[in-house]
Amino acid sequence: MNEIGRITDQLQRAFKGDAWHGPSVLKALKAVTFEQAFKKPIKGAHSIWEIVLHISAWHHAVTQRLKGYVVNLTKEEDWPRVENHDENAWQSALELTNESYENLLKKASSLSDSDLNKTAPGRNHSIYFMLHGVIQHDLYHAGQIAILKKG
Repeated sequence: MNEIGRITDQLQRAFKGDAWHGPSVLKALKAVTFEQAFKKPIKGAHSIWEIVLHISAWHHAVTQRLKGYVVNLTKEEDWPRVENHDENAWQSALELTNESYENLLKKASSLSDSDLNKTAPGRNHSIYFMLHGVIQHDLYHAGQIAILKKG
């Protein structure tokens, strides 16, 4: 397996499953109701719903960077507000997150190993570093979701 194959394998493990550390993002989200997702059991912490939208925002930002665009998220884009909090809106948020992941995986899978050494647009780090960062980001938030589910 080439390096981009190893990276996309880890991206899949972090988001969909079979991660070494424990639950992936999707496994952590399994059976989360819209009521649970909206709840803030820890004062000052984001809700599961906010985290889901945040993950989507970063999947999209990294995908755009892989396409060559300079992307800098505003505070509102980084942590989108939950406007409606009903079952349909929650399902839409989950679908958005899945779609953003699939787009990221598709674009990352199209890269060559030599692309990994290129500088990410508008950043001072490589595409290799950025892709590992988005994997770490997913895993970090999967852990947060797992804790918030217990609240």
